[in-house]
Amino acid sequence: AVAGPTADWAACETEGSCEPIAGRARCEPGPAGGGGLNCGFLAMASEKPVVAVTCTAPVNIAVIKYWGKRDEDLVLPINSSLSVTLHQDQLKTTTTAAISKDFTEDRIWLNGREEDVGQPRLQACLREIRRLARKRRSAGDEDPVALGLSYKVHIASVNNFPTAAGLASSAAGYACLAYTLARVYGVESDLSEVARRGSGSACRSLYGGFVEWQMGERADGKDSIARQVAPESHWPELRVLILVVSAEKKLTGSTAGMQTSVETSPLLRFRAEAVVPARMAEMTRCVQERDFPGFAQLTMKDSNQFHATCLDTFPPISYLSDTSRRIMHLVHRFNAHHGQTEVAYTFDAGPNAVVFALRDTVPEFVAAVRHCFPPESNGDKFLKGLPVPPVPLSDELKAALDVDPTPGGIKYIIATQVGPGPQILEDPHAHLLGPDGLPKPAA
Repeated sequence: AVAGPTADWAACETEGSCEPIAGRARCEPGPAGGGGLNCGFLAMASEKPVVAVTCTAPVNIAVIKYWGKRDEDLVLPINSSLSVTLHQDQLKTTTTAAISKDFTEDRIWLNGREEDVGQPRLQACLREIRRLARKRRSAGDEDPVALGLSYKVHIASVNNFPTAAGLASSAAGYACLAYTLARVYGVESDLSEVARRGSGSACRSLYGGFVEWQMGERADGKDSIARQVAPESHWPELRVLILVVSAEKKLTGSTAGMQTSVETSPLLRFRAEAVVPARMAEMTRCVQERDFPGFAQLTMKDSNQFHATCLDTFPPISYLSDTSRRIMHLVHRFNAHHGQTEVAYTFDAGPNAVVFALRDTVPEFVAAVRHCFPPESNGDKFLKGLPVPPVPLSDELKAALDVDPTPGGIKYIIATQVGPGPQILEDPHAHLLGPDGLPKPAA
């Protein structure tokens, strides 16, 4: 994880500690999963002008929605939420963080474009990571690593999916930022608060599988943390289809939207206090027992209620499009034809649908989507991600769907599954920043 490790450093990364080399002090064990990253700080001044770490983090999709904060600065939610972590083979953020005594200022690049490093959410994450790093250093006898705390950081981050289009890009992005910075600065504590300060739902992307974000009760937010309800291996038959309706940036951002909802929607307050607690308990049961019909119905009901609170906001907010509503119609007609709940939709703050189904149901549902939303010109690229075998659609199901086809209504489908939490990329070639601390040229 350290840029260009020597053989000695590689051994240190493998073992987690190393003996003195050429008079250097003994290295401390690095963070869990990160090996001996701290060795980089001890040798950095004389041998390694840049220390870089690259990590990836996943997208998560809430099935019990988070909408509304009781504390804007600390990003504390008015209700708990529960999400499914999607597999990074299909959707992920990759982030490289590098520190050097030669850097003159903090800088950040997102998808190849330099952004304002002074953004309040980004600054909150940086301050919290550096505070935790100082706390850890002050607890030790030796303090050579503290030199790194005065160094500026360069950050480069890329998404392999549309940004700001309602696909939880900020959640993956800030989870990846928190996880990567923690490894650069040697922070080992729970990162829920760091990620949450960037984007509330980002704390859920710190874990794989099925994840609960507990709203907490404390004013300082110390108990507002994420925890894993079940690992990614718990429900291997569960599949996820992302139906991309639009990759355009949404008109009303999540932060502004939920703030207006908290101020003006009585339905939102009722939802948070009277509805969500029971739904959290029921959704946890459905996940633990792999009860798909229960999971699916509750997922759809909670999505619908979330969007109802958006309409109850004044002025009203509408994240759904006509195509979004046609997808909802398709799902309900598909289920009615089969006489049971076989697929479920959920929509975050955007028009794109996330559909849950069991593995054996996916081919027929994808065929139904193709029937209702024929690809205009990208038929061979319409389906991305996990392979889905083509199957014919029965005349009975076509009749049951009862729709006028909408060509091009869905741009493409991403087929994926439940996946793991953040990962460290050990290969130095994976770094997005070069030895000079600037983004590598695009391949």
